[in-house]
Parts: sequence; structure tokens; C-alpha cells
Amino acid sequence: MDFIDDELAELKREGLYRELKIIEGEQGNRVRIGGREVILLSSNNYLGLASHPEIKKAAVSAIEKFGCGSGASRLISGSMELHKELEERIASFKKTESAILFNSGYTANLGVLSSICGKGDVIFCDKLNHASIIDGCLLSGAELKRYPHKDIDALERLIKLTPLSPPYIRGGARGGKKRLIVTDGIFSMDGDIAPLKEIVVLAKRYSAILMVDDAHATGVLGKDGRGTGEYFGLNDSIDIIMGTLSKAVGSFGGFVAGRKKLIEFLINKARSFIYTTSLPPSVIASSIAAIDIIERGDNLRDLLWKNVSYLKDGLTNIGFDIMGSESQIIPVFVGDTHRAVEMSQMLLKEGVFVQGIRPPTVPQGKSRLRVTVMATHSKADLDTALASFEKAGKKLEIV
Repeated sequence: MDFIDDELAELKREGLYRELKIIEGEQGNRVRIGGREVILLSSNNYLGLASHPEIKKAAVSAIEKFGCGSGASRLISGSMELHKELEERIASFKKTESAILFNSGYTANLGVLSSICGKGDVIFCDKLNHASIIDGCLLSGAELKRYPHKDIDALERLIKLTPLSPPYIRGGARGGKKRLIVTDGIFSMDGDIAPLKEIVVLAKRYSAILMVDDAHATGVLGKDGRGTGEYFGLNDSIDIIMGTLSKAVGSFGGFVAGRKKLIEFLINKARSFIYTTSLPPSVIASSIAAIDIIERGDNLRDLLWKNVSYLKDGLTNIGFDIMGSESQIIPVFVGDTHRAVEMSQMLLKEGVFVQGIRPPTVPQGKSRLRVTVMATHSKADLDTALASFEKAGKKLEIV
């Protein structure tokens, strides 16, 4: 096991060593780390729902009524009435026929991609898609073709090079080669949005299945927060909608929404659904309560986008490169790995918690600070953060 010492030493030399930062207390716009209160600009809790009193109350009530655990996988005895209720709520929220719960967004992507596609099929995947998508593609055994980020012309060229093997029926007939295009809705490290209108055109033109990972868009994008499909008015054109309950929804778990037959198929074929104990009642109840809040609005999305605009303007005016962000995820470009780590540490000393993102999560030479905004941040929070960014950026000669 000596190799472990060598690997850890190498990570430290390269500025790639990672340590856990422990949050004391609940998740909010400000948290405590090491006994100090700091402004949290690293969380995916975009609407601030993770500590919402209604959601906490729902979780406690569920424990009192249903207990702490589900006791088994869904196909054994772990399908409780709350699971069914949440799946129906998700389908209604996403405007689809049906939905299925997974234990995380990661396992949702693994389960869907590895069950829908297999040897002889082809998956077309944006190069900046989330790691869980890549892992699901690799696990499937299908041929993986990664196209340059958001490059529609390159995607079409790749599709043209993979003619279908007859017979083929959309959705994948036995003996026919399937094409599947998969993209993030909002890209998790760059904060930009997929060119979904153009991708839909290609999917229809070339009889490809279309899957969208809506993890960072659910609750955020669209008039009612329903995600990327609503944002572009294209919900009916997406075959497979994947999302999570652990970001803007403020709870935990993943889901897939789509046609009823798709969900029936996944119940019978998705190994990451079949072979794991189902989510506990308190988590399910939290998600139901959160969807209630998202659907009624509560002005949370308006507050979020107001904060996003304010912080982006402030960072840009200071002189930072925010890499074309179109969302609540705002990358602050640094470039050098060591300087990204140093800037993160400087900001924490100033009372602002922002993580430095380094390879392999992002390419070499593209290290950045990943800033995420919440609806619950106050103007004072953002002004304090901007002052700290300016101080650190000037000291490191980034601005």
C-alpha cells in the first residue's frame, strides 16, 4: 500500500490535494467553519430551501408517521406511499407522464444510460457533461463519442458518421442500433446553458433519443422553475429528463421523468434502481414540501436571479473573467491550479467560502473558483464578498 503515500504526495505537489471543510450547523447563506461565520458561496442550495422551516417540519412529521428507514429496495418492500406520491408530484411538475426516483443524481445517470444503451449503440456526449454521465456512458458498453462543448456542427458531423443498422424503431428496436444524445441543461462548472433548440432539431432529424441532465436547472430555469425544457419551450421534445432533489429542491435524491413506458422499463432494467435500498421517508417528505414551495413561487426565483445579476456585474466590474456564465453558477477564471487554491484560502480568511476547482474536474490551465449564488443571500453578503474578491484578486494579480 506504499503507492498511496506516493499518490498523496504527488497530489500535494501538483496543488490537487483535497480536504474536507466541515460545516457546523445548517446550510444557509452564512455558515460556520472552524468556529467562524463565513458567507457561503459554494452551495448548490440555490433557493435556500435546505433549511426552510416548512421542509424541516415535513421531515420530522414523516419520521413520526413512517419511521426512519424504508427497510428494503423498491422491488422488495421499500416502495412506500410517500415514494409513489413524490414520483407523481415530479411527473406533474415536469409535465411528463411518469417519473421514477433514484438515490442520487449520480445513480440516476448510471442507471438510465447503462440500461437504455448497450454494445452496438452510440452515445453522443458533450465534452463538459458531468462525470456521472461519462461514467454511465462507459458502464453501458456503448460506443462513446464526445463532441466539443456546445458545438452543434461537430455533433452533426459525428452523427452522420454513425449510420443506423436496420431494422430501427425510435426508442430502440431489438437488433437495431440506437443513437442517444445526452447533455447537461446547465453545465455544472461553466454555468452556461445547452443549445437545446439546435440539439432537438438534430435528435429529430437523425432519429436519436435525447436525454437532458436537468440537475442544476430544476427549480431555477423556466417561468415556473421546471427546468431547461420549460426555459426553451421544448419539454415535449425531450425523451429522458433526469434531475436531482439535492440542489435547488434542497433535499436529496435523483429522478428520471418521461413517458410511462420509459419508467416501466427503468423499473425492470436499471440496476442502480433495482439493487439499492430506497430513500428514507424523511427525505421523500422534504422533497414533496420543497416542490410545493417551488410551485407556489414565494418570489425565490426572482430573488435568486436578482442576486445572480448583481454579483455577476460586480465581479465583471472588478475585472474578473466569469467565462460566459448564463446561470447561478459563476466561474471566476484563475487558470493556474496553485493560484486557484491560494485565492480560495485567502477568501476563506476574509470570511467568504468559495471552493477552487482544479483538474481533473476541469481541464489543465482552466482552474477557477466556482461561485454559486442563493436566493437567500443579502445585498450585504454580496457586497462583502465582492470586496474580498477584489482584495484577493489584486494581491494575486488576477485583476
